[in-house]
Amino acid sequence: MTDVRFDHTIIAAKDKYESARFFTDIFGLPEPQESGFFLAVYLSDGRVLDFAEPPIDFPGQHYAFQVDDDTFDRIMDRIHARGVTYWAGPRMLQPGEINTNHGGRGVYFDDPSGHHLEALSARYEGHPSLT
Repeated sequence: MTDVRFDHTIIAAKDKYESARFFTDIFGLPEPQESGFFLAVYLSDGRVLDFAEPPIDFPGQHYAFQVDDDTFDRIMDRIHARGVTYWAGPRMLQPGEINTNHGGRGVYFDDPSGHHLEALSARYEGHPSLT
């Protein structure tokens, strides 16, 4: 059997400090850590998001994160406290609403660099749960 696991990815940012701190604040994670050229954010499972400032323009990308129900509630509290615009779906329809797809809850919002973030409490149909 092959064993392949996701380790890290680089997220382009206009301002890596602003984007990484936005991410850690909204998701309730430890402060970003300097890591050479990058600003590293460690997820609860040990995976790493390396924020960087490339010298090019880049389009917004989509990043989705599965969270438990309590974490989802805290994310929504932080979104509301910061006045972050959010949507029930990726097409930015239903502003100010969340979805209840796939037996859980989901929300979409943008980070300061224009990336489209998603927090979901249940995996999409056909994707096995993490628990």
